[in-house]
Amino acid sequence: MRTVPVVFRHQGYRFFFYSNEGRPPEPLHIHVRDADGEAKFWLQPAIAVADSEGYDARTLRELAVVIAAHRAEIERSWHEHFS
Repeated sequence: MRTVPVVFRHQGYRFFFYSNEGRPPEPLHIHVRDADGEAKFWLQPAIAVADSEGYDARTLRELAVVIAAHRAEIERSWHEHFS
């Protein structure tokens, strides 16, 4: 079973990690989900969409802005969880 550590929530979106994703673990990234879809964003070297289902380009741009605003929190949570 996958555990899903939620880093934060924003306007109905859940920003989270999958605990058992990748062997070896994938580079730093965050997943975003709401009732309309799910996306995965890389955080390094720059914030970029890795995969998306259900979101249009405008929504993905808006989510990238939210991720940028929470980048330090996401990175800290990533290192605490996966270290």
